[in-house]
Amino acid sequence: MDYKIGLVSLGCAKNRTDSETMLALLVNEGCEIVTDPAEAEVIIVNTCGFIDPAKQESIEAILDMARYKEEGHCKKLIVTGCLAERYSDEILKELPEADAILGTGDYDKIPEIIERSFNEPVTPVLCGNINRTPDGSLPRVLLTPPYTAYIKIADGCDNNCTYCAIPKIRGRFRSRTIEEITSEAERLAANGVKELILIAQDTTRYGLDIGTTLAALLEELVKISGIEWIRVHYFYSEAITKELIDTMARHEKICNYIDMPVQHSDNYILRRMARRTTREEMEEKIAYMRKALENCYIRTSIIVGFPGETEEHFANLRDFVEKMRFDRMGVFAYSQEEGTPAAEFPDQIDESIKQERLDELMTLQQSISLELNREKIGSVLEVLVEGYDSESCLFYGRGRGDSLDVDGNIYFGTEEEVAPGDIIRVKILDASEYDLTGMRVTE
Repeated sequence: MDYKIGLVSLGCAKNRTDSETMLALLVNEGCEIVTDPAEAEVIIVNTCGFIDPAKQESIEAILDMARYKEEGHCKKLIVTGCLAERYSDEILKELPEADAILGTGDYDKIPEIIERSFNEPVTPVLCGNINRTPDGSLPRVLLTPPYTAYIKIADGCDNNCTYCAIPKIRGRFRSRTIEEITSEAERLAANGVKELILIAQDTTRYGLDIGTTLAALLEELVKISGIEWIRVHYFYSEAITKELIDTMARHEKICNYIDMPVQHSDNYILRRMARRTTREEMEEKIAYMRKALENCYIRTSIIVGFPGETEEHFANLRDFVEKMRFDRMGVFAYSQEEGTPAAEFPDQIDESIKQERLDELMTLQQSISLELNREKIGSVLEVLVEGYDSESCLFYGRGRGDSLDVDGNIYFGTEEEVAPGDIIRVKILDASEYDLTGMRVTE
């Protein structure tokens, strides 16, 4: 196999790690990775199928890449990932541009499905194995900067929130072993990775199915030479333990960054969502984390317009956001996902009301973010250098409170040379809602 391969990776970081594995497997088969789709003989679109906007983006990407069959050298278009898993029959019927369909549990079979697309008279489909976990020792071609890498520590989800289709797409929750994860982390560190970002649908439940814990995994990862920052995404508040927070507090390598999607704060809505917590419990957890973790950053996501959300429920949510003063927050309008319990709830909310509530919370969060950022003026922060911005004539990077692709930047001037991947110290001199500006300090 010696095709030129192009790839479009959509959706979350978990999808990105699957893309990285697919690329590495194809390189090992003799393929060449190209960045210009016009040059590719085979184009892979690794799709997201989580909510309606993501599904639409995936469909548009498939159609956009299909034009290279006429305008470029593309012979085969392969659709993989969550949309492929969830809607394989519909893709077969409605998107004849797709030459093969590969689901979430079989992404390691990408060389096989490409060969089948060339040799079989009908469109090959390999889906339905959502509870299968490919070999964790498979290689990866990083799509992140060389100093940062995601590590998927588990796949699937057992939470069964009423609005979410992930269990139907990714299967039951299943953890990788500590040994497998640390081996991968050691390989990444040997290749120059300094920042590890741990990901799963629910990282806080890591290990409960195999007799261990996230805290135990972190205790092993901090031992790896070359890794300087460890960041964890996707905490569920009800599963955060004192042991986990205390482990984070003990180790300098672990960023005091809590990515915790609370989704709502009104107890009635939380019950309808099948979330296993209450507002009171969340406030208690947040208070403990901020006390135990120095310079703690908390990122969250909120869903507005969930079925049955009254003005009173929304006022409760707004009050919660004002009180908690999250460092980072994303707000999403509820998406009525077919096949989920919430999609059948009778009291759906009008789209215009969802948008009004989304805008109101985001406006509130902007003011909170600006206040919190201004409080950092005069402080000195560690910064992972990422590049140079020619418009501002400043370098930029991320602090311990800023994760890849989702948070703001720290812009800085310097009188000494810096390179991407360096970790330096910057004194903060100015702040906006999302970004900070400062000057490198060396003393």
